[in-house]
Amino acid sequence: MDLKTASIPAAPDVARQSPRMLVATVSVILSMILVAIGNGLMFAYIPVRLGMEGFAPAWAGSILTGLAAGGIAGCLLTGALVRRTGHARAYMVLSALIVISNVGIAAGPHPVLWIAARALYGFGMCALFIVSQSWLNDVVGNAIRGRVMAVFYVSYIVAMGLGSLMLALLDAGSAQAPLIGIVFAALSMLPVGMTRLAQPPAPQSASVALRRSWQISPVGVAGMFAIGGLSMMVAGFAPIHATAKGFTQQEVAALMFAMPLGTLLLQIPMGWVSDRTDRRYVLIAASILVALIGAAAARFDGASLGVVLVIYLVWSGASESIYSLATAHANDRASKEDLVALSSTLLFAWSIGGIIAPALGTALTARFGTQSFIYVAISIALAYALFVVWRVSTTRAVPAEETGNFAPMTAQAPVAVDLAFPTDPDAR
Repeated sequence: MDLKTASIPAAPDVARQSPRMLVATVSVILSMILVAIGNGLMFAYIPVRLGMEGFAPAWAGSILTGLAAGGIAGCLLTGALVRRTGHARAYMVLSALIVISNVGIAAGPHPVLWIAARALYGFGMCALFIVSQSWLNDVVGNAIRGRVMAVFYVSYIVAMGLGSLMLALLDAGSAQAPLIGIVFAALSMLPVGMTRLAQPPAPQSASVALRRSWQISPVGVAGMFAIGGLSMMVAGFAPIHATAKGFTQQEVAALMFAMPLGTLLLQIPMGWVSDRTDRRYVLIAASILVALIGAAAARFDGASLGVVLVIYLVWSGASESIYSLATAHANDRASKEDLVALSSTLLFAWSIGGIIAPALGTALTARFGTQSFIYVAISIALAYALFVVWRVSTTRAVPAEETGNFAPMTAQAPVAVDLAFPTDPDAR
């Protein structure tokens, strides 16, 4: 029986459906955990391997730009793919694209090939998030949706960190890392492929509506543009810079493991505060913290590993918190009718920021060195903080009792366009 078309099922029917819902939910989350382990490993491996081969750091920055460009293609094309093939087949296709991307990396350090491979990865990964989150939204009920999505994001963050840490155990001068990435991407197909998951309804199209979304939440749209750039600067350029500074692959792996932990440690208290006050005050605080810690990263550049780990842990956590806070603020101000176009536009803004910032960082790196990314990140954070201050001074706050509940998220797992919509109007 389809829970979404039933009126009010009897208690025995609910009991029969609960195990199926649990299996479906666990299957999707487990698949994304496996993907995340491979992804974390590849994020750490690529700059280390390029550094070992003597390539200029600007190449690694160009690879980030290619990844972000692939991501925006994923934003625009996923809906059409799912409408044509359905969620299950789309999931398999996208996982296969990530496998192919890792094969390109395993072929050897050829930067142009790697740019193309990571652009393919960006497309596949962005689209995979859209499909998986759409699937979860369709499977789970309103009462537990927030908790399930929190588990989804936290699991992905932790798995990314564990994948990065894995690099410390491997020979970065060989193809071990991308081969293991291939294994995890292939394994990720099994939980979904072997489970009898109910197919969500045929997806509708979700258009990008920049003007309407800006009218709803300028702070939210600008925040997603800013965090698209900040995420690529902090999380993307940190291993590039660390490699250029002479950090060993074990030290780079430790750095990439510490940064996701900062995401968890800072988001929870910031989210708790934002649920009880104007979220824009917390956004201002987070942005200023990003700028201050960025200044510390510049001041103590080249310090001991322990100092660097603490700085980047806080820096990453503060940056990623902007993502969750801006998303929550935008959703607070949107009506149910606007949520689909809003989520599409937020993802689009995130992707555009993710292209522009690494392109700028790469150009500056080629001229001034890898430390340039620190100043780009500081500039983005300060510009956004000033914008939010201006908005606070000119517009009223949404009362705390009218806001939704904050949920931990990460810019490495972008907020998805809702491809499948529940029939219950309160589901969003």
